Order: sequence, then C-alpha cells, then structure tokens
Amino acid sequence: MVRLRDPERGCPWDRAQTFATIAPYTIEEAYEVADAIERGEMHELRDELGDLLFQVVFYCQMAKETGQFDFAQVVDGICAKMIRRHPHVFAQAQIGSAEAQREAWERHKAEERKARAAHGVLDGVAKALPALMRAEKLQRRAAKVGFDWPDAQGALEKVGEEAGEIGLELRGDGRDHHRLAEEVGDLLFACVNVARLVGVDAETALSRANHKFERRFGAIEAELAARGRSPETSSLEEMDRIWEQVKRRER
Repeated sequence: MVRLRDPERGCPWDRAQTFATIAPYTIEEAYEVADAIERGEMHELRDELGDLLFQVVFYCQMAKETGQFDFAQVVDGICAKMIRRHPHVFAQAQIGSAEAQREAWERHKAEERKARAAHGVLDGVAKALPALMRAEKLQRRAAKVGFDWPDAQGALEKVGEEAGEIGLELRGDGRDHHRLAEEVGDLLFACVNVARLVGVDAETALSRANHKFERRFGAIEAELAARGRSPETSSLEEMDRIWEQVKRRER
C-alpha cells in the first residue's frame, strides 16, 4: 500500500483516492463477504476477506500519511476493546449464557457511548447502514429503555394497520406520492419490528427472499425457453402457472 500510494512512483488511481471515495468500495466488499458466506463458498470467502482487509490497510495508510493513526494502532484499539468487553474471559466477571453475554456487551457499548458524550438513546447508530439493518438497530436501542412491543403479535398487528393505511392512500382520488412513500416506509419499519421480535435478521431474510425470487424466476425462464417462448412473449397467467409449479417442486 505504501508503494501504491507513493507520490512519485505509485499508482495514479490509488494516489488520488480519499476516505470518502474508498468508502463505497468497502461497503461493496463487505457485502461480497456476506454473499460468499451465504452461498457456502469458502474459497471465495478467503478471497473476499482479503479484499476487505485491503480496504482496512488502504484507510490506515491514508491516515498514516497525515499523522492520524496507523495499522498497528487500529489493531491495538480493537484488541483493547475486545478485552474491555469480555471481562468474563480476561478478568474475573462471571457470565452464564450467550444471552447474558449479549446483554453485558450492550451495557459496555452504552457506557462507551456515554463516555463519548453521546446524549440521546439513538445517538451513534450509523446513518450509512443499509436501511433494514439501521431500522433494527434503532428499534433495539429504543427497546433497551422500554419503548417496545410486549410481543411479536402486537408488532404484527401494526403491520396490518400500516398496510391498511397504504390501501387508503391507493383508494383515494388524489394520490399523494410523498404520502404513499411515507406509508410504505412505515410498513417496512413495522415488518422489521416483527422480524426482530421473532429473532429473524431482516436484512438476511430479505436477501434470501431475493435469492429465492431469482431462482424461481430463472426456472420460469427455463421452462418458457423449453417451450420456445420467453417472458416477453408469454402472458402473466402462464408465468403464474409455472411459478406455482416451481413452488410445488421446491416443497
């Protein structure tokens, strides 16, 4: 990385990068890591982890050039944090279960946020997170101070309520696109609440639903191709029949 960033002999593209320009690549690499894990491709995972590590090295080199921090300080920082957040391993604290550890972890994080002078309960939830993931984190923070549904059933009823409000907007004479978008957002947020309360990660669940849709639609295309047809030359009714056949085969 030092060679790539060398002002005289380095790579013009690497030299031109900043923290802001590299950030989108980091997000992309993290998703590619998650995708390799989801597909169980360990060889690809090894490569993707290398790509993600390269992002960390890139940031550290840029920071070192301006005297902010370096790679060793990043490693030392995460080691110190892990020791601090695992007193049951590195000190004498006793924690009896994974759930108790999760609660202790959240307490440590809350104390660290206070030390950084974060004032609100929701302070510090990164705004750049994917929307579903950020919704869950916001909900978990609020739940820590008692602002939560008593159970998943109440949250599910809220989903029905939000869906009904979308229905009212759709039936209205003068459809307000801004209002409709707001109601759709409320519906998605309510769905995340249900997922959280039943122990399902919303981001992962939607990702799997995407993969399932891709697989089933691909089967529709394959079946139509066997008939000398394509989606463009087929009716919705025909594609729906094939879709149902694919679903039955999968069951």
